[in-house]
Amino acid sequence: MSPAARLDRLIAGVLEGAGLEHEHRGPGSFVITLPGTTKLQTTCRVLVGQHGVLVEAFVCRNPDEAHEDVYRWLLRRNAKLYGVHYALDKAGDIYLIGRLAHHALTADELDRVLGQVVEAADGDFNTLLEIGFASSIRREWAWRVARGESLTNLAAFKHLVR
Repeated sequence: MSPAARLDRLIAGVLEGAGLEHEHRGPGSFVITLPGTTKLQTTCRVLVGQHGVLVEAFVCRNPDEAHEDVYRWLLRRNAKLYGVHYALDKAGDIYLIGRLAHHALTADELDRVLGQVVEAADGDFNTLLEIGFASSIRREWAWRVARGESLTNLAAFKHLVR
């Protein structure tokens, strides 16, 4: 079995064994929906390349404000992450990115890296929103209050409007 076929089989086995919703888009190409609690789901791609394996997950769009504060926070957070790091795309959107050598990808290692993606994307999501979207949150809160709309999914940000 070729190394690429072995990795494809390994990745599919880990995802199926963990019961993770995923799409196998072709040899070495997976799109995974990782469940969360704060960020309800994180879409993550795993791609087997010629020399390594890429793990990439969208976390949030380009912040509306306080870019320097967001970036400083991301850089500090990078020091505590395992196997992935925060990065920005050309539009300024925030991603978690990881690269592993073919020989380093085992079932346990993939599980650890995907676990880190979930922990970071889900655990850091509200903090990123608080720093980079505080004004938008306040406007949304005021709009909902004025119309008698539910504030349930904004409850975590109540401290921003007081």
